[in-house]
Amino acid sequence: MYYAYKYRLKPSDSHREELDRHRDICRQLYNHALYRFNQIPEDTGTLNQRVRSIRDEIPSLKDWWDGLSDVYSTVLQTAVMRIEQNVKSLGGLKQNGYGVGQLNWKPPREFRSFTYSQSGFKLDKKGGQTILSLSKLAEIPIRLHRPIPDDATLKQVTVKKEPTGEWFATFGVEMDREPPAPPENPEKCVGIDVGILKYAHDTDGTAVGSLDLCDERERLEREQRKLSRKQHGSNNYENQRRRVAECHADLRRKRRDFLHKLSNYYAREYDLVAVEDLNVKGMIESPSNSRNTASAAWRTFLSLLEYKCEREGTHFVAVNPRGTTKECASCGVSTDKPLWVREHACPACGFEADRDANAAWNILSRGLEDVGVGYSESTPVETALPVDTPVSAKRVVEAGSPTLKERTASAVSE
Repeated sequence: MYYAYKYRLKPSDSHREELDRHRDICRQLYNHALYRFNQIPEDTGTLNQRVRSIRDEIPSLKDWWDGLSDVYSTVLQTAVMRIEQNVKSLGGLKQNGYGVGQLNWKPPREFRSFTYSQSGFKLDKKGGQTILSLSKLAEIPIRLHRPIPDDATLKQVTVKKEPTGEWFATFGVEMDREPPAPPENPEKCVGIDVGILKYAHDTDGTAVGSLDLCDERERLEREQRKLSRKQHGSNNYENQRRRVAECHADLRRKRRDFLHKLSNYYAREYDLVAVEDLNVKGMIESPSNSRNTASAAWRTFLSLLEYKCEREGTHFVAVNPRGTTKECASCGVSTDKPLWVREHACPACGFEADRDANAAWNILSRGLEDVGVGYSESTPVETALPVDTPVSAKRVVEAGSPTLKERTASAVSE
């Protein structure tokens, strides 16, 4: 399997200047290649053939473009091949109904990375610290906060400058081993209902509170107001823009750390994980509560959970979310209830439970039915749960609390 390992670089001032110079040369080459690509008729060949023909022109460009010789050859080639990836991305958006135009030239602020593919880079030890040796560039100290597996093969490294001014190196790693196969008859199964008041409510009776980022948002808003009062393009504006970028980065890191740990816990502890296949894009476009919906990052959580389940050999099932809250987990009768009603009380069978717990059991029932692990029809709550076991939250875990840290102690934030 293919994984990405991201590490922080610790470049000196001279390293930063050289990194920026290489990045800008790659940007100029990309813009030149895009100009040449637009001149080639579409009927000349396939997309890959047209881009490769431009890539093959790089040796002749070095005769009059002095800066190209200072950059490693594979870095220049991957900069040109970005055109193929970008055109395919636009094509995918067009197929999904989006209105797209053509590729534009990249200004310095939008071209932030360059890639060494297959060769030209090496991790080494020097002077008691780990360094990343980049051909024709420099030997830059790197902070390896977690080791790369011994059986992993380094395929490429992408060096990127974040809006905060920090530099990171992302290694493309290929593992020789295959992930374990999911069990045919999973024993430990869980259904997860995500929300805003409680981020996750599962069928084991655990309710995980949402991450509180109010202080970070207030700081971001305060720094943005300061930025609006600065003269655009001045040194003060640039310093304040970096502070705003740091606030955004702080929010993103804390949110992703929480999502990584939570998804890693479910992927490792269970044999089958059932979740809702939410249309997050449509929910964000809704006029009500769109900010909290976007902040919850449910789609990111589902994406992280999916690939972690594949890595751990766990069944991942995304079910249709329609009616999971209204439908009774005991008898299947649907009952309309407004959002402010947090308890489920079935008028048909008298079953009472927490609203989110009832939805979680419906999600698990649909997940078992989709996987088909010996269940020919929807599994009601009484067949999956002992009669004397309450289906409301048996424990509420606040995000960032010591309890959550203990439950996710084995999780590795990636």
